[in-house]
Amino acid sequence: MSRPVAVDLFCCSGGATRGLQRAGFYVIGVDNKPRPNYCGDDFFEKDALDFIRGGLRGVDLVSSSPPCQEGSALMSGTHGNRPNPHPQLVPETRELLARTGLPFWIEQPTSNRRGLIRRDLTLCMDMFPIEPPRVFRHRSFELSGFTVPQPQHVKHTGRVRGWRHGVEHAGDYVAAYGSGGGKATVPEMRHALGIDWTDVREELTEAIPPTYAEYIGREFLRQAA
Repeated sequence: MSRPVAVDLFCCSGGATRGLQRAGFYVIGVDNKPRPNYCGDDFFEKDALDFIRGGLRGVDLVSSSPPCQEGSALMSGTHGNRPNPHPQLVPETRELLARTGLPFWIEQPTSNRRGLIRRDLTLCMDMFPIEPPRVFRHRSFELSGFTVPQPQHVKHTGRVRGWRHGVEHAGDYVAAYGSGGGKATVPEMRHALGIDWTDVREELTEAIPPTYAEYIGREFLRQAA
């Protein structure tokens, strides 16, 4: 029996891709940059929106993670007074995917202040078993054509390791972005995110934990059975 097919748009190195593979999908990645570390079954270096316009034949599910820097807490805070070069692609991505009639999701960081997606589902690494060091990595998903049960968002215990307002704190959690100030090392990020196929810091800081996509993918297939 052939595997169901998923497309991972804006795939980067393939955090969502690996989770969908674990759920049982054959996964095609699409990104506008070369991604030599991409872990999926097939890859197209192409603009994601042009890829949708070209038709998504034989596809069962679409994962999309449009660039999130525009409207992010980091850009609104530390860099809030600077011009933002990052495009806002969520509305056009949604419009194009809706025209296909396929089930899809759009993922954005929960901290994004633009509120451009419905938060049909929010996931955090504390919802899944993993030994320290851990990351929060809150991500929200707008789901179209299917639903997914919302796991309980348990109260976080402990602190994020690093410097805060001139004081150094210890803790089981690490900040999986940037460098210095007690932020996670690359090996710590790989462990905390459950990613073992890339050691590129930029790819790790932007990655969806595979566990999230696996959870969504398995529930999608369960409902489709």
